Amino acid sequence: MNLLRLRRSLRVRLLAGTLFWIAASILVAGWGLGTLFRQHVTAQFHADLTSQLDQLSAQLALDDQGRPQLTQLSGDPRLTRPYSGYYWQVDQLASGAATQATAVGQLRSRSLWDHVLTLPTDVLRDGATHQHRVMGPQGQMLGLVERSLRIDDSPDGQARTFRLMAAANEHLMLEPVERFNGMMWLALGVLAAGLMLAAVVQVVVGLAPLRRLRAALAQVRHGETQQLEGAFPMEIMPLIDDFNKVLTQNAEVVARARTHAGNLAHGLKTPLTVLANAAEAARDKGPAAAALAQLVTDQVTLARQQVDYHLSRAQVAANSRLPGVKTALQPVVDGLVRAMRRIHAERQLTLTAGPFAAVLGFRGEAQDLQEMLGNLVDNACKWAAQRVDIQALRRAETLVITIDDDGPGLAADQRDRVMQRGVRADEQVPGSGLGLAIVGDLARLYGGQVTLADAPLGGLRAVLELPATT
Repeated sequence: MNLLRLRRSLRVRLLAGTLFWIAASILVAGWGLGTLFRQHVTAQFHADLTSQLDQLSAQLALDDQGRPQLTQLSGDPRLTRPYSGYYWQVDQLASGAATQATAVGQLRSRSLWDHVLTLPTDVLRDGATHQHRVMGPQGQMLGLVERSLRIDDSPDGQARTFRLMAAANEHLMLEPVERFNGMMWLALGVLAAGLMLAAVVQVVVGLAPLRRLRAALAQVRHGETQQLEGAFPMEIMPLIDDFNKVLTQNAEVVARARTHAGNLAHGLKTPLTVLANAAEAARDKGPAAAALAQLVTDQVTLARQQVDYHLSRAQVAANSRLPGVKTALQPVVDGLVRAMRRIHAERQLTLTAGPFAAVLGFRGEAQDLQEMLGNLVDNACKWAAQRVDIQALRRAETLVITIDDDGPGLAADQRDRVMQRGVRADEQVPGSGLGLAIVGDLARLYGGQVTLADAPLGGLRAVLELPATT
């Protein structure tokens, strides 16, 4: 589930794509730069050897006995220091042969000391330069260039062919490449870290408006405002405007639903009242008329109850989907307590409520909260012996209201049954059996619930859980 959420995350997609291309670009750039520098150093390495070979070719001559000699020794101290890594050698080839040497190492640089370079079999053409890798003194791997040189003006009149070689330790070529690669990868690593940090900052900053949008939506959901408010980028402003239009239209739909519900209630109650009055007037016209009048009266009463019940559900179903609506708890409870004290004045009940914290509130319509609390408090007053207590607290995002009475209570096996529509715990107590059912339905429409339990006062406790305001 977490992997699926990560795959659907816009932040993860942007970061993954950006970081992948940064890493790929750094790797390709490092490989390309390393290759180019290695090729450059290798070409420079062989160019230096070729230049040394050119100097050797220009200085090679024959003495009076026809032996090779250098007219001028090179001033490079590396060619005189033993095993310095820079070497040259001259072999004499057999007359007319391109590969067979008659005098290997006839002339050598002092840096070779007692070592003689041995080359693989090769066919040399006049003026052509060949490259080789050979083993040198002290196990050094050498890069070598060779060239054949023919000298015709010998004292005996016979032409002589020589193989000229210039070599150097490959470590002198590989060391700068390795040093360059180390510094290059360090620099590219720092660059990659900077680019990745910039990508993270860009994604965080770029998606910040979405976090603000989420916070604005939470304010609407918690009832703090009825519209999305705030400064947002122009790219998402059309979405904000359309959403606010939807909220406005939703509020208009709720208002129309309330109006239609009121009209329907008025339209149905008037005929029902006419029928009830007519039935009452017919009671004195004989037993048959009285029986019919009672039947009509019972059905009218049932119809009124059904109208009230379903209209309440329809109104709350609309209100529960209306964002930005919130109701403070204290004023509603205070009003109910005053009303109940007047309604049950003859019983001289003690009603206590709160005081409640100012932050306690219901995320919904005031009249719906009055409907739910009114039914629960009225039910508690009907069954209480002397006292009814109303308390409230907030638990996470839930408003929990408890109504306790000191009446006879209710057995555990009867509590679920009395929550059903039309069921009454005691037929001798006035009521329609719809109060608790209406409360349960209204609470569920708001995402809450109502439960019954034993009260600390000895009677019944009703616990109403509803969404709380923030």
